[in-house]
Amino acid sequence: MVSTDHFRQELLAQLGRAATRGRIDILINSGELCRSTARDGSGHGSCCDAMQEEFKMGDTLLLDQTNGAGMTIRYLLPRAN
Repeated sequence: MVSTDHFRQELLAQLGRAATRGRIDILINSGELCRSTARDGSGHGSCCDAMQEEFKMGDTLLLDQTNGAGMTIRYLLPRAN
């Protein structure tokens, strides 16, 4: 099973790539993040946990984790430390 740290590393990598390309925001869906990190689709709860941990002021929760499509968050870029 993939840990929250693995999902967080992939999430941060996606945020970093988008910021490098000059994007001002990025939409991340937990289902897509989970599939990109855990090939067997396991660990959806840990994936949502990683996304929530990275949620900061200014970000927008579009779908919460109780939604069948999974959690979706619009993260603002670049990220503040």
